Amino acid sequence: MKNAKLLCLLALGMSFLTSCGPTLTPFTQRLQDQYDWTDNELKRIQFYVSRDIVLRREATGGRSEIIGGEIKVVDGRNVDQVIIRKGTPGVLLFQPKDNRFAVGFEASSDSKYLIFGPSPRAGERYVLLASQWQRRGGTVTYDGRKYRVESESAYAALMVDLKKIRKVDVNNRRATGRRVN
Repeated sequence: MKNAKLLCLLALGMSFLTSCGPTLTPFTQRLQDQYDWTDNELKRIQFYVSRDIVLRREATGGRSEIIGGEIKVVDGRNVDQVIIRKGTPGVLLFQPKDNRFAVGFEASSDSKYLIFGPSPRAGERYVLLASQWQRRGGTVTYDGRKYRVESESAYAALMVDLKKIRKVDVNNRRATGRRVN
């Protein structure tokens, strides 16, 4: 009897904890088609990234600068590295063309963004797009510079909190009628 009460309390506590956090769902082309959001509506949606994205580029020249990330020395070379952790919130800045989202994850600049788009290989999820993917990675542009990303980043997808998106604001107004003078 005591174990049954403890189990019920534990189950109730777990359901309470899971209901508090956001329910993140992959953003897909199907969702976009279903709701047919305008640009302004899409800019009000909070996006999240599904997995870590690590951008790396070799810093050129003898002097190095730190731009939106860290400078690390790898094998005697200066490396500029930007890490976007899983769950990092981002916003749509603009759409360079149909079904392409430029999403910014840093508030410091609108030039720091990554491009996402639907991928048939990923169930039409909006995933990170690169100018070219090779076996071990790809090349993306971030803050006007070319960066390398590992191949695991190809599966980084945009996520949304579907509960917040499905909230509908209804403005009711009653027409009072109009009469002939």
